[in-house]
Amino acid sequence: MTLELRGVSKVVGSQIHIHPTTLTLAKGTMNVLLGPTLSGKTTLMRLIAGLDQPSSGRIFWQGQDVTGQRVQDRAVAMVYQQFINYPSMTVFDNIASPLRLMRRSRQEIDTRVRKAADLMRLGPYLQRKPLELSGGQQQRCALARALVKDAGLVLLDEPLANLDYKLREELRAEIPRIFEEAGSIFVYATTEPEEALLLGGHTATLWEGRVTQFGPTAEVYRRPVDATTARVFSDPPMNFLPVAKRMAQIGFGTGQTVPALGRLAGLPDGTYRTGFRANHLRLERPGPEAMEFRATVTGSEITGSETFLHLSLGGERWVGLFPGVRPIEVGQPVTVWLDPAHVYVFGQDGALVAPAAYAMAA
Repeated sequence: MTLELRGVSKVVGSQIHIHPTTLTLAKGTMNVLLGPTLSGKTTLMRLIAGLDQPSSGRIFWQGQDVTGQRVQDRAVAMVYQQFINYPSMTVFDNIASPLRLMRRSRQEIDTRVRKAADLMRLGPYLQRKPLELSGGQQQRCALARALVKDAGLVLLDEPLANLDYKLREELRAEIPRIFEEAGSIFVYATTEPEEALLLGGHTATLWEGRVTQFGPTAEVYRRPVDATTARVFSDPPMNFLPVAKRMAQIGFGTGQTVPALGRLAGLPDGTYRTGFRANHLRLERPGPEAMEFRATVTGSEITGSETFLHLSLGGERWVGLFPGVRPIEVGQPVTVWLDPAHVYVFGQDGALVAPAAYAMAA
């Protein structure tokens, strides 16, 4: 069982919503669409489902061209962030509705509905109407309806965004197992890199309607093919800094020069763009090879267990993520450190030239 997109695009008027995209999704796999708002995730999902028709390209399901096939005729289940339930029907009847359309027996419907409801912790609420439920319970009802359908292709468009933290974390762990057991192809859209890492499987990063990379989630995170993918797969977005390699020296855009050590020593002379994630900055020197930067704090956000510091240095804007509470005031100078092992090197065209050393060892 496979789903194939071959050169699929979507153009509306003069605007390209989805650039030509080729993807193959296999049976029993988790596939995450990761990108910021308006990157094309929902549009791509609607094309996959058959809710919209592509401007070019073809879509194949199990080797059969389904490009023009109606969504009603496809084995697809879809759940949106804005959950949809039938307000006049009980929770039981909402979950059972796709089974009744498939003319399943009463006994089978009862068994499958109760199993799905128990999994989503809705067992005590089966005789209630959706409006008598909390927002999280209503979303779980919509998820249970998708689950009970036993579809070969399940599309979830940010389905957990409206749930409380504890339930969201529990369902993140449960959902992949649920659908993998069913052998479905699972496509999950999110704006959160952390959620993609928790879900695992494969990830396609999207930026302005273009799939920039697709592969095993951990691989895409550790070895982004370009600066755009690295930015998408970092929260906060990856910090960047222009550098110039000259002989045995690396000159930074901040005016600082350091010896070209390790991987950096093997770079050809030229100009590059380096990148590193917010959590790799340190307020204490992490090792003898760490690079030192002097910056000014322009903003501070304390979450309780972590502190985000917004930094300005030499015209660059960085964000650092530091463990614990760091009561550093806006306008205060601060010294931050960066281990070269966590630095990615990109060419002027944005393509990855050298992954971070820790990614090469992973």
